[in-house]
Amino acid sequence: MSSTYFDVLIIGAGLSGIGAACHLSQSCPSKTFTVLERRRAIGGTWDLFRYPGVRSDSDMLTFGYQFRPWRSLNVLADGTSIRNYISDTAKAYGIDKKINFGLKVQAANWSSQKKRWTVLALDEETGEKSQYECAFLITGTGYYNYDAGYLPNFKGADEFKGLCIHPQKWPADLDYTGKKIVVIGSGATAVTLVPAMAEKAAHVTMLQRSPSYVFSMPAYDAVSAALRKILPDPWVYSFARKRNIVLQRIMFKMTKRWPNFMRRFFISRAQKHLGKDFDISHFSPRYKPWDERLCAVPDADLFKVLKSGEASIVTDQIESFTATGLRLMSGQELEADIIVTATGLDIQLLGGIDLKVDEAAPVLSELLTYKGAMVQNIPNMVFMFGYTNAPWTLKADLSASYACRLLNYMEQHNATVAVARDEQGCALDTTVMSSLGSGYIERASERLPRQGSKQPWIVLDDYKVDRDIMLHHSINDGILNIT
Repeated sequence: MSSTYFDVLIIGAGLSGIGAACHLSQSCPSKTFTVLERRRAIGGTWDLFRYPGVRSDSDMLTFGYQFRPWRSLNVLADGTSIRNYISDTAKAYGIDKKINFGLKVQAANWSSQKKRWTVLALDEETGEKSQYECAFLITGTGYYNYDAGYLPNFKGADEFKGLCIHPQKWPADLDYTGKKIVVIGSGATAVTLVPAMAEKAAHVTMLQRSPSYVFSMPAYDAVSAALRKILPDPWVYSFARKRNIVLQRIMFKMTKRWPNFMRRFFISRAQKHLGKDFDISHFSPRYKPWDERLCAVPDADLFKVLKSGEASIVTDQIESFTATGLRLMSGQELEADIIVTATGLDIQLLGGIDLKVDEAAPVLSELLTYKGAMVQNIPNMVFMFGYTNAPWTLKADLSASYACRLLNYMEQHNATVAVARDEQGCALDTTVMSSLGSGYIERASERLPRQGSKQPWIVLDDYKVDRDIMLHHSINDGILNIT
């Protein structure tokens, strides 16, 4: 099989992959590159998920690219707007002409002899295979399985006579008007679905095994709207972005330093929106804030439908599915025409690619991450992995910038290989996502790369510090072997 060669190969045309391609086109103009995308559209996550109300759970000024400002004043954007934003960015930078659609990357093998990657891709519609070679690999595949979400083994699931769907596989023609709906889950997807579906459904019940912290934030950036009347747009954007980054960091640090105070704060705010007679135990988690991700809702939309009675919330565990709905451990029966299993993601790194170095498959769970952008002992590869406690794109942008810095450094020094080595034995038994105790992370703990005891092997989750490390620290730090 003949191969097509590029200096750089990017896997994925979602938020991370398109961002990396834009950085590459501007900072490394001499490098040839292409993008391989499994789907037949730009957008990644934002093309895959089509459930009612799908939206960002981070403010768009920081979730969007720094190099291409988010112009809308909507703080939490809907999925279609985000998808269009990514697509428009690709067109603006000419990246849309460099994407090969409909190609699932099956395998990538690094050859130390050839000093390049060989990548095998499959057209799932035709069965045709193609092969690419590249000197450098950038993966923008996200961190979860696109084929299927996580679904617990519910007792009696086959007995249910209605429709049971997972948000990741939402039917395009689903009409739920006048239907009784139960949404299983309490995370970002569930709190989005409930108010969206309540608009047309007869009733929506949110069934949660345990509560989550849910807080309301304005849907509209009124401050920026006011500033636009007197200041140029670039100034307003720059100020608003910096403001939001600082505020996000302050809130995170406050929750870590004063968890009990912040716990009371979040619960009291929820109570204020719901009313004094509402049973606030449904929004009183057992864990501390930021032990799991916080759930943001725009203009208290979830609280509004709960208060109005259009939706209700139940905290209980499922004993079994029944023909007409769910039987709970408490004995309560929930009737449903449709059950939505918003039960989470199935973590899958590197898109499930069969990755090898000199024909040997590295065990990722035994390896460390270098600056949160490379993996120990894997040459010439940067993986795009965003923050868990802040907007994803902040770290993805930094990783893309770092990749460009590294490529330019290698070109300037006539180097062909860059690989991080842990010569000092810094490995710890904590994963790159150990800061969160979410179920989907705990289920994947044996598959995730590890952290180290000191820099650059520690995942910081701190944009300000990461920015300094990724953009300003020396490339040749004595740990990254460049030859």
